[in-house]
Amino acid sequence: MAVNKMLLPDVSLVRFASSEGAISDPGLCNAPGLLEKLTTCGGLTVGKMNGTSEAIIDLLKGWPNPALLPVAQIKTASSIALSTPEISTPALLYGPDVGYEPLRECIANWLTQFYQPPTPIPAERICITGGASQNVACILQVFSDPIYTRNVWMVSPTYFLAMRIFEDSGFHGRLRSVPEDEQGVDIEYLRKALRKSEEKAIAEGNTKPTLKPVRPWSKIYRHFIYAVPTFSNPSSITMSLERRQQLVRLAREYDACIIADDVYDQLQWPASTTAAQSSTEHAILPRIVDIDRTLDGGTDRKGADGFGNAVSNGTFSKIVGPGCRTGWSEGTKKFAWGNSQVGSTRSGGAPSQLTSTFMSNLLESGDLQRHIFQTLQPTYARRYRIMMAAIEEYLIPLGVTLPQTSRDMVGGYFIWLTLPKPLSAKGVAMLAKKDGNLVIAPGNIFAVTSDKKPAGLSRQVRVCFSWEQEEILAEGIRRLGWVISSIQTSRGHHKKVKTRPPGDIGSLVDQYR
Repeated sequence: MAVNKMLLPDVSLVRFASSEGAISDPGLCNAPGLLEKLTTCGGLTVGKMNGTSEAIIDLLKGWPNPALLPVAQIKTASSIALSTPEISTPALLYGPDVGYEPLRECIANWLTQFYQPPTPIPAERICITGGASQNVACILQVFSDPIYTRNVWMVSPTYFLAMRIFEDSGFHGRLRSVPEDEQGVDIEYLRKALRKSEEKAIAEGNTKPTLKPVRPWSKIYRHFIYAVPTFSNPSSITMSLERRQQLVRLAREYDACIIADDVYDQLQWPASTTAAQSSTEHAILPRIVDIDRTLDGGTDRKGADGFGNAVSNGTFSKIVGPGCRTGWSEGTKKFAWGNSQVGSTRSGGAPSQLTSTFMSNLLESGDLQRHIFQTLQPTYARRYRIMMAAIEEYLIPLGVTLPQTSRDMVGGYFIWLTLPKPLSAKGVAMLAKKDGNLVIAPGNIFAVTSDKKPAGLSRQVRVCFSWEQEEILAEGIRRLGWVISSIQTSRGHHKKVKTRPPGDIGSLVDQYR
């Protein structure tokens, strides 16, 4: 195998891909054309590794495996909705701005059971959306002003496809990264950056909204903070309770709105690979929006304007299927109503009105809850444990490390790996595709676009255990270990690694059946 200068830390990977959404953006990740399509080969057998042809394995794609889609349950729910005139008629007409009322009530009850807040969640706090991504755009249309709103602060590494949404709303060049540590967002870093941003705005006379009119259903925030607090994409880190509380207080101090993508919360299980338990029916931590509701007098405290400083952005994409394009936001009653008054909803009615009737039936019947607790959580737990066992066998001996190794609960879709020095994530990703038929996500694609030299991402890679078949997850990690070991050998940094033949991979899978 030829190993050349493309493996050096400064290498620029010119062509890469995201199966989470096709992107070709010269400025996106500090490398021209970095996110052009890479996975167009699909399941073709291409390239060679160790002298034998190997089918491509995609550990980049952040999709649910098709076997996990609840097709039968959706068929039943849709049949009930479409065969019942009291449901089908409103389902096919314009929906109320805040969304299909039965679904709002079902979501409120379901979230109350799962998160167990001090008081039940009323339906008035819920606004039905067209999914988490669309709702971020709607929130910005209602609650931001592209001049008065100073910056969007994104916890880094960040979910990279969110950046385009903020830029499309007028914040190109004003996205700012905030580092995270083992406890989550770096509060002191953010505090200093917010202070500096405010000083700049005041010096420029930017003291009131200039492009958005004053409307009774909305307010314009001075800042937005974007985070995936639980099982973050990509780092898989869960923000601690203390950091969540500190973040809420900081947002209140600087008139910021925290957009919390709470999209992986339901996908959780014990971290131990030997744990018999593979599901849990209650959240491990309160959401940021729950903390904002109650902390220090909550959103009704003296002097508060009633809009709050946090919104929970929810979706059925991870627990039903991304094609349903239905989600919800939860905030204060004023925020939820304001969210529903975005122009596209006022014109077209509630998004996903028809699908909302299906989701409502899934929740009311309990089919969705059973799908989460009896299918998704156990299956993803098994997939996670298979991949972690492979990481322990093939990667840890090579010097690869993971974050938050002492936590009790894990979840989501991803595992975040740090490569040993002096390896470059971009170089490893390119060689993995070229010679190992393995697709992984290098850490630099998760850098905020304003970061010319993103700190701490050059040696990180993200691998996903949700998409590929269970039987080849361990094989994907074995290939990654082969690539890393080959590089280390060529550069005089060889470490002995187990070389279990591909045919023996099944033993890693069988022990978690």
